[in-house]
Amino acid sequence: MRSLNEAALALEAGTCTSRDLVEACLARIADPAGEGSRVFIKVYADQARASADAQDALRRAGRAPGRYAGLPVSLKDLIDVAGEPTSAASVILADAPPARTHAPVVQRLLAAGLVPVGRTNMTEFAFSGVGINPHYGTPLSPYDRATGRIPGGSSSGAAVSVADGMALVGIGTDTGGSCRIPAALCGVVGYKPTARRVPITGVLPLAPSLDSIGPLANTVACCSAVDSILAGEPAREIVDLPVSGLRLAIPTNFVLDGMDAPTERAIDRAVQRLDRAGALIDRRDFAAIDMLQEALKRGSLAAVEAYAWHRDLLASDRDRYDPRVAERIMWGARMGAAEYMALVSARLALQGAFAAEMAPYDALMLPTVPIAPPAVAAFATDEAYWRLNGLILRNPAIVNFFDGCAISLPCQAPGEPPAGLMLAAPAMRDSWLFAVAAAVERGLAAG
Repeated sequence: MRSLNEAALALEAGTCTSRDLVEACLARIADPAGEGSRVFIKVYADQARASADAQDALRRAGRAPGRYAGLPVSLKDLIDVAGEPTSAASVILADAPPARTHAPVVQRLLAAGLVPVGRTNMTEFAFSGVGINPHYGTPLSPYDRATGRIPGGSSSGAAVSVADGMALVGIGTDTGGSCRIPAALCGVVGYKPTARRVPITGVLPLAPSLDSIGPLANTVACCSAVDSILAGEPAREIVDLPVSGLRLAIPTNFVLDGMDAPTERAIDRAVQRLDRAGALIDRRDFAAIDMLQEALKRGSLAAVEAYAWHRDLLASDRDRYDPRVAERIMWGARMGAAEYMALVSARLALQGAFAAEMAPYDALMLPTVPIAPPAVAAFATDEAYWRLNGLILRNPAIVNFFDGCAISLPCQAPGEPPAGLMLAAPAMRDSWLFAVAAAVERGLAAG
C-alpha cells in the first residue's frame, strides 16, 4: 500500500491490521539485501509491534484516535524522543543525555495513533543537501542502486524509508531543502511548510530562522494529512481544483540553469502536460530572486546560526565531525553581528517583495533539483562536493529564505532518473498550495 488513505481504508475494512503494516515495514528494514542498515540509526521493532497491537485493539473497540492510527512512520534523528539521546546522526552526540520529553511533533503523531518504526539517518547535523554520512553510512537512492547514487539530504533516511516501503511516511526537517531534495532524488513527495506553523521545539536546530518540519510520503494527500497533524490543525479536505485555469509562474532567472538532460526532459514534459491541460503558465524573471542573490553576498543565515549553536562543540571536538560539515559551519564565524542583522533585515524586505510578485499566481513552478542523483563516488573530492552541494541546494533554499511553503512532486517517467517538480507559494498559503499540488499531481498522472 503506497498511500496513507489506501492503508486507512484497509484498516477500516478489516482487510489488514496495523500489525500487518508494521511487520511489512520491519521486514523491509531487516532485509540484508536492502538499505535498512543505512536508513535507520535505531529501529523500534518491539515498541512498534506493541504500539501496533494497541492501535488494533483500539480500532476493534471503536476507539481509534484518528483515521491514520496504526500507520508506520519514521522519525529523523534530530527529533527528540523521550529517554533517548538526539544525535543528529553524529558520533559526538551519540551518548548525549537522553531527551526528557518527546518533541511536540512526536507527541502529536503519537496522539494521532501513528506508530514510529525507528530513527532515520541523515546528513550529520542536517548541514548538506547531499545525504552522505561518513559515520553511519549513506542510504542509496532507489535509482540505479548498482552504481550507488546519493539520496539527497539532509533527510536522506526519511526519503529512502518511504521509497523502499520501510514506513508509509517519514518526518524530516527542511532548512534549505532537506525534505524536498531527498524527495526529488528518491522519487517521492516532500513538503516544506510555512515554518511558523509547526513547532520546532525539541528538534536539534540547524538555523532556527529557517528550520521547518515536514513530511515525506508517496502522494500529495499523504503529505497534507500528516502536515495537519504536525501543525496541530484539524484534518483538512484538499480543495478539488481543475488544472485548467491554474496560474503558474516559472522563474527564468537562474533556477533553470545547469539542468542535466534527463531532468530537463522530465521538467519540460511535465510543463507541456500542464499546458495542454489548460494551466496558464507564465515564464518571467522574478526581481525578488535576483535581490536574494545580492543579499546572500553578505553571507549565509544557515551558517552563522549553525555556528552559534556549534561553536563550543567545534572548539572541543572538531576532529569528530564530518570534516565537510564542520568546514561549512565554520563559514558562519566570518559574519559579524552587523552583517547578520543586515541580512535579517534584507530577508524581511524580500519576503514582502516575493509575496507581491506572487500575487497574480497560484504557485511558483521550477525544478526542485536541476540534476539527477549523482553517484556517491562523484563526491570524492572537496571541489566536486562543494560544487554539487551548491547546485542541489540552490533552488529549494530560495523558498526557505522567503519563508514560504513548497512541495516537490516526482515527474519522471518509469525507468527514468528521479526528477522533482517544485511548487511554492508565500507564507501561510499552505492549504491552497496543497490544492494546487493535488491538481498538478492528477494532471501529471493523466499524461
